[in-house]
Amino acid sequence: MLKTRIYTVLVLLPLLIAALFYLPANAWALVLAPLALVSAWEWGALAGWRPAGRLLYVCSITAGGALLWYFGYGGAPGAYVVATASFGVAFLFWLVVAPLWLVKGWRIRSPLILAVTGAVLLLPPWLALIQLQGQPGVLLMLMAIVWISDTAAYFCGKRWGRHKLAETISPGKTWEGVFGAMAGVAIYYVLLSAGGATGHGALQGIMGFGVFLLLTVLGIEGDLFESWIKRTANVKDSGTVFPGHGGVLDRIDALTASMPAAALLLNGMA
Repeated sequence: MLKTRIYTVLVLLPLLIAALFYLPANAWALVLAPLALVSAWEWGALAGWRPAGRLLYVCSITAGGALLWYFGYGGAPGAYVVATASFGVAFLFWLVVAPLWLVKGWRIRSPLILAVTGAVLLLPPWLALIQLQGQPGVLLMLMAIVWISDTAAYFCGKRWGRHKLAETISPGKTWEGVFGAMAGVAIYYVLLSAGGATGHGALQGIMGFGVFLLLTVLGIEGDLFESWIKRTANVKDSGTVFPGHGGVLDRIDALTASMPAAALLLNGMA
């Protein structure tokens, strides 16, 4: 399974980086759109909807994405306010609602609540990735926080993991893995700073280090939240799109939680 994951990453990562650096914003948005729509389809399955309901939800997310693109990025009056509001809603969800959801162990099956939750999980991160692509080096640096955190947590948890983080949600995750993720990201930040790569105003010094750790914590929370939704739906993976990695939601869960916050913080402290 580990070899399959590595081979999948070796194929997909160069394509993602090439698209990130060389595609214009419109094309980059179109590259990301299928990932969001497949995620919407997978979310519908986790919500327990029938194929017709899942298809309707994909169409709704498509329409919502088009509206958010136009009013939050495409040149409409007040686009900055709309984009910031969408990032703020997502940030508040991960700061308040998601932690309560996990701590209380809510097993929510209301179609309306799950539909709104799915929209919050998918649309603001999509817009954030489009907006942040204006500085592709910064966006790659931010996405790498998630990848480094996930990798460090996996290996540290496998080697030293003893104390369960949330056994009823994801039995394999440990506090040692969390500390390993934070240590890995801290080393990553120090190396970037030493190389002068953290030149963006919001990413320098203690403030920048805090942003990196915040995005790490949010990424872990996003992973836990999707794990809980899968456990509620009684499935192991959200899908089978990526060999060795499961579905699209399984791969972007940490990004859905961290990227709106990254866009909000970078916009606010530019």
